[in-house]
Order: sequence, then structure tokens, then C-alpha cells
Amino acid sequence: MSAHCQLTGAKPGFGNAISHSHRRTSRRFDPNIQRKRYWLPSEGRHIRLTLSTKAIRTIDNIGIEAAVARIRARGGKV
Repeated sequence: MSAHCQLTGAKPGFGNAISHSHRRTSRRFDPNIQRKRYWLPSEGRHIRLTLSTKAIRTIDNIGIEAAVARIRARGGKV
């Protein structure tokens, strides 16, 4: 599963891990990605989305229909 949110587009950030001696090594900051299943009443089916936890809270606020419309507007497949 790639660390990419379908709603917000959140993806990994890259930077450095800095040790106590201040040596730098590459590291990756992954978003908190979850797979979540929603009922889509307009189509009469369940959909499974790969979302960040921030996007899950957004869906709680705006509703699944509006969220699916945003995903499709970004060119995403649902």
C-alpha cells in the first residue's frame, strides 16, 4: 500500500535523521494512512478508500458524497 491519501493528496516527506553526534542520514516521514470502507448511498455500494487520518475527520464533517466528488474532481478513481 503506497503512503498516499486519495482525498487530501498527502504523501511522504523526506528529510534527515540527526543523531546525537549530529550525523545525518536520510529518512522518510510517512502520513498516517488508513484503509476505510464507506457506504455510498447514491451508488448503492461500499467503497474502500486509502485516507490519512486528517481526511477521515474531513469526511466526518463534509460527508462521503462531497468527499467522493472532491476525489473525482482531482482525477481520482473511486
